[in-house]
Amino acid sequence: MSAEEPWTVGRLLKWTADYLQQQKHADSPRLDAELLLAQALGCKRIELYTRFDEVVADEPRGKFRGLVKQRASGMPVAYLLGRKEFYSRDFKVTQDVLIPRPETEHLVIAALDRLREIAKSGAPQICDVGTGSGCIAITLAKELKTLQATAVDISPAALQIAQANAEKHEVADRVVFVESDLLNALDEQPTLDVIVSNPPYIGLVEKPTLPRDVLEFEPHAALFSGEDGLDAIRELVAQAPSRLKPGGWLLIEFGPIVAEAATAIVAGSPHFEPPTVEKDLAKLPRVLIARRKAD
Repeated sequence: MSAEEPWTVGRLLKWTADYLQQQKHADSPRLDAELLLAQALGCKRIELYTRFDEVVADEPRGKFRGLVKQRASGMPVAYLLGRKEFYSRDFKVTQDVLIPRPETEHLVIAALDRLREIAKSGAPQICDVGTGSGCIAITLAKELKTLQATAVDISPAALQIAQANAEKHEVADRVVFVESDLLNALDEQPTLDVIVSNPPYIGLVEKPTLPRDVLEFEPHAALFSGEDGLDAIRELVAQAPSRLKPGGWLLIEFGPIVAEAATAIVAGSPHFEPPTVEKDLAKLPRVLIARRKAD
C-alpha cells in the first residue's frame, strides 16, 4: 500500500477489493473488504458508508492488513470474523464447525412447516444430527417456543461452540447437546417427532474440485462421507426409524450430486413413505423429506 495519500476508509476499501479480486479466492471481494474493515474498526459494516473520507489510524489499519492477508491466503471471512449470519441471527463459528450456509435455511423452513403443525397438539421433540455450530437446532428452538431439541455431534469442540450459541440465543434450557456418532448415543425409543440433519455429503472423489477455502479450512469430518458422499446418509436412514414416532419426519440436506442416490436410499427403506425433495433458490435439489410409516 502506497503512502502517497492518506489511507481513508474509501481508499482502503477500493484497494482491498481490487487486491482480493486478483487473488481469485473471493466471490465477493468488495463485501469481504467491508466486513474485514468493519471488524478492524470495531463498527458495523453499514457505518462505513458514512466514513469514506475518514483516515484510518495505524492500529486498526495494521489489524485490517493482517485480516486481508489471511483472506488472501484463502481463510474464509466467517472464521476471520468469528461469526456467521444464519436465519437473520449471528452464530459464533470457529474452524471446529462448518460455516452455516444460506442453502441450509431451506432445511429449517421445511422442518418448521411440519413442526408448526405438530406444535398444535403438543411440544415437538426433535433431534439435530451433526449440529456443528448448532444453527439448525437453535433456530428451530427460537422460532417455536415449545420445541425441545437434542443436538448431537461427534466433535466435542463443535459441541462447545453450539452450547455457546445456545446460551447466546437464550435457548440453552431447551436444547440438550450430546456427543454422538449420528444417533448411536440415543436410546432406540420412538420419542422424536422430527429428525433433521445437514450431514457430511461430499464424496472423497470430489476433493479435487472443491474451492481452496473449503478444502483447506473447514472441518473434513463435516464435509466428507466416504468415497461417494453417502455413508452418513445411509446410516442415518437406517438408524432414524427406531427413534422416530410413527408419522414422524426425517429431513436431510444434501447436494445435487448425491440427490438421486440419496433419494433412492430412503425410497428403498421399508420404514418410510415415498420421499419428496425440495429445491433451493437455484432450483437445485436440496432437502430430502421422508415420513415414517404408521405402525
